[in-house]
Amino acid sequence: MEEQKKLIVVPWDFTVVADYALAHAVKISRTVDNDICLLHIVSKGISNQEGAAKRAQLIKVAEENSRKYSMTLSYHISKGSIFTSIAEYANEKEASLVVMGTHGMKGMQKITGSWALKVIVKSKVPFIVVQDFPADQERYHNIVFPVDFRVENKEKMKMAIFMGKYFDSKIHILKTISVDKSLVKKININLNFAIKYLIQNNIEYEIHDMQKGNFAQQTIDFAHKINADLILIMTTKNITMADYVLGAQEQFIIANSSRIPVCCVNPKASFAKVVGDEVYFKLA
Repeated sequence: MEEQKKLIVVPWDFTVVADYALAHAVKISRTVDNDICLLHIVSKGISNQEGAAKRAQLIKVAEENSRKYSMTLSYHISKGSIFTSIAEYANEKEASLVVMGTHGMKGMQKITGSWALKVIVKSKVPFIVVQDFPADQERYHNIVFPVDFRVENKEKMKMAIFMGKYFDSKIHILKTISVDKSLVKKININLNFAIKYLIQNNIEYEIHDMQKGNFAQQTIDFAHKINADLILIMTTKNITMADYVLGAQEQFIIANSSRIPVCCVNPKASFAKVVGDEVYFKLA
């Protein structure tokens, strides 16, 4: 029996940012040989007539883009809220990735926080959030990988190795600077962990020190400076409404003005099995 391919989910809202997301999903799919599904979310109270119209509209989009990209795209409609249904579908299908477009932080989002972040934090599946078409359909050449003191940093390694292996990416490790000895120790543990597994997987990397200051802004500035194709970050563990309102640092990275794609991994401890000092990754 033929093994079912892994799935890349593209939330589809019939806007230009969904087109951006699909272009990135196609770029990834052609390299890793994953299927792509366009996922549209409708309200639970939608009428049968409206539901049928949405379905017809989504089928047309799937057919048009299947011809455009010379590949078969599937589609699915879920009832519910974008803040829960996207993650639920991706989790249920054990998708390899969700690639989602965002308009950044505009209007009310500046007050209530990034809608993209609210969608992402429910997911066991990594999200790549984009604001523009990919620069090319080839590699993700340079990936920015910030490292701080949080133990959850280790959970980003699967994606770093995944991108390095499939796209021959160079990983640029950004190391935060601290005068606190206990934090320095934790940062160095995470740094050594990252280096160890990049070397073991024969992935090119460089280490760059970030000076004390705004972590999110320095990450964005560095990514812009090297013309990065992707920023790889962890989301805040146990994020609260205060994080949305006051501003979790990752929401500013996601909505960066340089429009660099951002890969977000939630700290679920589900992407790696840790046994003693060893970590075993199951790549898609």
